[in-house]
Amino acid sequence: MNAKLLEISNLTVSFDGFKAINDLNFSMLPGELRVVIGPNGAGKTTFMDVITGKTKPTQGTVKFKGKNLLPYAEHEIARFGIGRKFQTPRVYLNLSTRENLAVSGARNKSVWAAILGQSTKAERHSVAGLLATIGLEAKADIPAGLLSHGEKQRLEIGMLVAQSPDLLLVDEPVAGLTDEETVNVGELLLALAADHSILVIEHDMEFVRQIARQVTVLHQGSVLCEGTMDQVQSDPRVIEVYLGQTESEVMKE
Repeated sequence: MNAKLLEISNLTVSFDGFKAINDLNFSMLPGELRVVIGPNGAGKTTFMDVITGKTKPTQGTVKFKGKNLLPYAEHEIARFGIGRKFQTPRVYLNLSTRENLAVSGARNKSVWAAILGQSTKAERHSVAGLLATIGLEAKADIPAGLLSHGEKQRLEIGMLVAQSPDLLLVDEPVAGLTDEETVNVGELLLALAADHSILVIEHDMEFVRQIARQVTVLHQGSVLCEGTMDQVQSDPRVIEVYLGQTESEVMKE
């Protein structure tokens, strides 16, 4: 039986008496692609903040590959192999697409060394492979600031992969994207899921349908239910928390 990659037990996060996370229990195995959904205020962002060390819980435990993360700072947790992509793309706008990937993958080099091309053949090959994976080979040498919003999202996912994390945390990657761009990001995540463990937070139900294997639903800081997309979308508790909408209305959001 596989050891759990991420295991969260009895987690509570209180802000001035308000419980953003309330006795939450969650786990995922290596190689999983898990999607976390839930209405506004369900605790999704706080959930990710605790995993990455940005927020410390009031009580409970967070273990990654068996290691208790609570004593560690954000940068230390990142070194353990957890990478996070935020909702708004964080790329170097004045650097080229290729340079962004090179800088992200340059663990033991200065930023300038990476930008000026002082890289090994293996590093150049890795960047070329990432450009192909994220579908930006044709735009490898233009400033990232000229990319579309969807292309910036794919670039940042590529920058995350360049850091070789064991777990990719991806926060609302298709917010504000066109339908075509949404499909492109979904196909990228599905391709990456062949070799990576990925945890995605998302609101767009069409996108969730595209990529979801296992879905976790949060409500009021706790896990409401888990299962396949079909199981989740037919669960009466899920339908109820989405403002009492009918099943078809909930899944059109």
